[in-house]
Amino acid sequence: MLNTLGNLLSLTTFGESHGPAYGGIINNFPAGLTVDFDKIQHELDRRKPGQSAIVTQRKESDTVKFLSGIFEGKTTGTPIGFIIENENQKSKDYDHIANSYRPSHADFTYDQKYGLRDYRGGGKSSARETINWVVAGALAKQLLSDIKINAYVSSVGDIFCEKPYQALDFSKTESNEVRCPDAETAEKMIERIKEIKKEGNTIGGTITCVIKNVPVGIGEPVFSKLQAELAKAMLNINAAKGFEYGSGFCGAKMTGKEHNDLFNEDFTTKSNLSGGIQGGISNGMDIYFRVAFKPVATILRPQESVDKDGNAVTVEGKGRHDPCVLPRAVPVVESLAAFVLADLFLINKTRNINQF
Repeated sequence: MLNTLGNLLSLTTFGESHGPAYGGIINNFPAGLTVDFDKIQHELDRRKPGQSAIVTQRKESDTVKFLSGIFEGKTTGTPIGFIIENENQKSKDYDHIANSYRPSHADFTYDQKYGLRDYRGGGKSSARETINWVVAGALAKQLLSDIKINAYVSSVGDIFCEKPYQALDFSKTESNEVRCPDAETAEKMIERIKEIKKEGNTIGGTITCVIKNVPVGIGEPVFSKLQAELAKAMLNINAAKGFEYGSGFCGAKMTGKEHNDLFNEDFTTKSNLSGGIQGGISNGMDIYFRVAFKPVATILRPQESVDKDGNAVTVEGKGRHDPCVLPRAVPVVESLAAFVLADLFLINKTRNINQF
């Protein structure tokens, strides 16, 4: 299994949803960073289940334990090993799908690829895997302390936050359980998710991420373009279905005259339809992108399906599941963005002798 994220700075993970623990090893993290452990745990708390009425009620402390790579509160430059124990599995909730395939889930493809699968909570296909990514991203955020990364829920179903990101106060993102900084829109989103949950159904939407203070020059010009690395990371998130940055798909409707970002005398640009990236390299303007998420595949209502032998069956989700992945995915998006930037930032240090 290809199970490593990153190029120079890398994260290799392990663990399954109903196994004893998750964990990972971070390689090539620079020595000498004073680690704020409370900030790391805060990011994990933002992702963990059971934090509100509109997410899964699985109860986990999600407490990270560092096993190596940190001594007397500072990174040592050696591999950083960590572990997060699973505490609240209810594997019996999945006995009914041991030999059946849930529609739009990874059950069938895992069986076909490996010849067997861990059906408890989806095993390795579970979104609980993202807990490892948040640990790595929280460390990356501390490495890039001058760069500000803010993600928020920008739509739920057909309910959109219509305000441009420049008009939003990101300090209000955590003021509501859906993590939308516009209070009026957040209220509508929350009500919609609650309605969907009562129906035993799920709903999707989008998360927008805005990154400020990225220096010029981050990103490689060919196969590790900044937008490509961000897209790769985001599309690895469970339930992610699409990625766009800058003008995105709307740019396809425009002419070059309309779309080009003209320069100011200080090398900033009058517009930012490029989304802060040109030629795969950051240009110093705000980087902004949007990730689309499908409705969670597991729904608490009957669906027609098949078993391993191709026989018709009826499956119905049981137990604790998110009616909407978006609120808990916000810190995941931020963490992956931070990790990608940190990786490319370190690579960039090797690109010009004047950097030394």
